[in-house]
Amino acid sequence: MSTLGINGALPPIDQSLEPAGIRNGNAQAKQAYQEALGFEDILVQQLTQQLADTVTSPGGGDSSDGSGDSSDASSGGILGSDPSTSAFVSLIPTALTQSIMSGGGIGIAEQLARAIDPAIGEKR
Repeated sequence: MSTLGINGALPPIDQSLEPAGIRNGNAQAKQAYQEALGFEDILVQQLTQQLADTVTSPGGGDSSDGSGDSSDASSGGILGSDPSTSAFVSLIPTALTQSIMSGGGIGIAEQLARAIDPAIGEKR
Protein backbone atom coordinates (compact mmCIF):
# COMPACT_ATOMS: atom_id res chain seq x y z
CA MET A 1 0.00 0.00 0.00
CA SER A 2 1.50 3.30 -1.05
CA THR A 3 1.15 6.76 0.40
CA LEU A 4 1.45 8.36 -3.02
CA GLY A 5 -1.24 10.86 -3.90
CA ILE A 6 -3.80 10.68 -6.70
CA ASN A 7 -1.40 11.88 -9.40
CA GLY A 8 1.38 9.54 -8.24
CA ALA A 9 3.23 12.27 -6.33
CA LEU A 10 4.06 12.32 -2.67
CA PRO A 11 1.69 14.25 -0.45
CA PRO A 12 2.89 17.81 0.04
CA ILE A 13 5.22 18.53 2.93
CA ASP A 14 5.00 21.87 4.66
CA GLN A 15 7.78 24.02 3.15
CA SER A 16 8.81 25.20 6.60
CA LEU A 17 9.85 21.60 7.30
CA GLU A 18 12.14 21.44 4.27
CA PRO A 19 15.84 22.00 4.89
CA ALA A 20 16.91 25.56 4.08
CA GLY A 21 19.25 24.36 1.32
CA ILE A 22 16.27 22.79 -0.43
CA ARG A 23 13.73 25.50 0.33
CA ASN A 24 16.07 28.21 -1.00
CA GLY A 25 17.59 26.05 -3.72
CA ASN A 26 17.00 25.86 -7.43
CA ALA A 27 14.69 23.50 -9.34
CA GLN A 28 17.40 20.84 -9.54
CA ALA A 29 17.77 20.83 -5.74
CA LYS A 30 14.00 20.57 -5.29
CA GLN A 31 13.84 17.69 -7.80
CA ALA A 32 16.67 15.84 -6.02
CA TYR A 33 14.83 16.30 -2.72
CA GLN A 34 11.57 14.97 -4.18
CA GLU A 35 13.39 11.88 -5.47
CA ALA A 36 15.02 11.37 -2.08
CA LEU A 37 11.64 11.79 -0.35
CA GLY A 38 10.25 9.07 -2.63
CA PHE A 39 12.97 6.70 -1.46
CA GLU A 40 12.46 7.69 2.18
CA ASP A 41 8.71 7.12 1.83
CA ILE A 42 9.28 3.57 0.57
CA LEU A 43 11.79 2.89 3.36
CA VAL A 44 9.39 4.16 6.03
CA GLN A 45 6.59 2.05 4.51
CA GLN A 46 8.75 -1.06 4.77
CA LEU A 47 9.74 -0.28 8.36
CA THR A 48 6.17 0.38 9.48
CA GLN A 49 4.99 -2.79 7.73
CA GLN A 50 7.58 -4.79 9.66
CA LEU A 51 6.40 -3.10 12.86
CA ALA A 52 2.78 -4.03 12.13
CA ASP A 53 3.83 -7.59 11.32
CA THR A 54 5.38 -7.96 14.77
CA VAL A 55 2.06 -6.91 16.30
CA THR A 56 0.03 -9.46 14.35
CA SER A 57 2.34 -12.43 13.87
CA PRO A 58 2.24 -15.24 16.41
CA GLY A 59 5.20 -14.96 18.76
CA GLY A 60 6.41 -11.94 16.77
CA GLY A 61 7.95 -10.27 19.76
CA ASP A 62 10.54 -12.97 20.60
CA SER A 63 9.95 -12.35 24.32
CA SER A 64 10.33 -15.97 25.29
CA ASP A 65 10.99 -16.28 28.99
CA GLY A 66 11.88 -19.95 28.75
CA SER A 67 8.71 -21.03 30.55
CA GLY A 68 7.38 -22.79 27.47
CA ASP A 69 4.17 -20.78 27.62
CA SER A 70 3.03 -20.19 24.05
CA SER A 71 -0.27 -18.44 24.70
CA ASP A 72 0.74 -15.58 22.36
CA ALA A 73 1.28 -18.04 19.50
CA SER A 74 -2.32 -19.24 19.63
CA SER A 75 -3.78 -15.74 19.84
CA GLY A 76 -2.27 -14.46 16.57
CA GLY A 77 0.11 -11.94 18.13
CA ILE A 78 -0.25 -9.07 20.56
CA LEU A 79 -3.60 -7.88 19.17
CA GLY A 80 -5.10 -11.31 18.55
CA SER A 81 -6.41 -12.76 15.31
CA ASP A 82 -9.97 -11.47 15.17
CA PRO A 83 -10.99 -10.30 11.63
CA SER A 84 -11.85 -6.76 12.71
CA THR A 85 -8.48 -6.44 14.42
CA SER A 86 -6.76 -7.66 11.25
CA ALA A 87 -8.52 -4.98 9.22
CA PHE A 88 -7.50 -2.32 11.73
CA VAL A 89 -3.90 -3.52 11.88
CA SER A 90 -3.61 -3.42 8.07
CA LEU A 91 -4.18 0.36 8.25
CA ILE A 92 -1.39 1.00 10.76
CA PRO A 93 1.58 1.05 8.32
CA THR A 94 -0.07 3.55 5.98
CA ALA A 95 -1.19 5.83 8.79
CA LEU A 96 2.24 5.79 10.42
CA THR A 97 4.01 6.40 7.12
CA GLN A 98 1.75 9.31 6.20
CA SER A 99 2.19 10.85 9.62
CA ILE A 100 5.98 10.53 9.59
CA MET A 101 6.33 11.83 6.04
CA SER A 102 3.94 14.76 6.51
CA GLY A 103 6.04 15.77 9.52
CA GLY A 104 9.14 16.04 7.35
CA GLY A 105 10.25 12.42 7.28
CA ILE A 106 13.07 10.88 9.29
CA GLY A 107 15.89 12.99 7.85
CA ILE A 108 17.32 10.64 5.27
CA ALA A 109 15.93 12.59 2.30
CA GLU A 110 18.15 15.62 2.87
CA GLN A 111 21.28 13.46 2.94
CA LEU A 112 20.19 11.57 -0.17
CA ALA A 113 19.36 14.82 -1.99
CA ARG A 114 22.86 16.13 -1.23
CA ALA A 115 24.29 12.89 -2.64
CA ILE A 116 22.19 13.33 -5.79
CA ASP A 117 23.04 17.04 -6.12
CA PRO A 118 26.23 17.97 -4.23
CA ALA A 119 25.64 21.66 -5.02
CA ILE A 120 22.69 21.84 -2.60
CA GLY A 121 23.34 24.48 0.03
CA GLU A 122 26.38 25.99 -1.68
CA LYS A 123 26.55 29.72 -2.30
CA ARG A 124 25.91 30.42 -5.96
